[in-house]
Amino acid sequence: MSKQELTAVIYTENSIGLLNKVTTMFSRRRINIESLNVAPSEVDGIHRLTIVVFESEEVIKKLMLQIEKQIDVFKTFYYTNEEIVWQDHILFKIAIDESSNLKIENLCKYYGARHVTAGESYVIYETTGPAETSDAIVKSLETIGITEMVRGARIAVAKYRHSFQQELTQMICLP
Repeated sequence: MSKQELTAVIYTENSIGLLNKVTTMFSRRRINIESLNVAPSEVDGIHRLTIVVFESEEVIKKLMLQIEKQIDVFKTFYYTNEEIVWQDHILFKIAIDESSNLKIENLCKYYGARHVTAGESYVIYETTGPAETSDAIVKSLETIGITEMVRGARIAVAKYRHSFQQELTQMICLP
């Protein structure tokens, strides 16, 4: 049972306390959540939890089956990194002065970061992409001095063509 980075996707109703129930199920099994994103899905009224963990497929498969038994959970999936397309999102603020401004602009341009806003003494950029790219830009900018950084949770979609949208819509319409 070798551990690897896996992405769990859980389709649920937007019920109070459900996120707590789900995260508690991970905690009880001593599975650390590396990243958690909760957002509306492609179907009205259904939310999608995207959870990144470092665990074996066997353990996650069993956990996903247990989570599906929850009243407000419609369906669960888990994926390896090869089975999904995923992105990270980072906002970072950097203190600027006349000597560092050009260097910051060049680094951000090189990594494809987008300018968001600027003040007299700071500039804010954002970047979206794989973790390796995000890590590289952060490492490069640390030499200049990042004053604030916020890294968003992973967002991901499966590579295969299967759409769960029709099944979800049918589940909602059932009496």
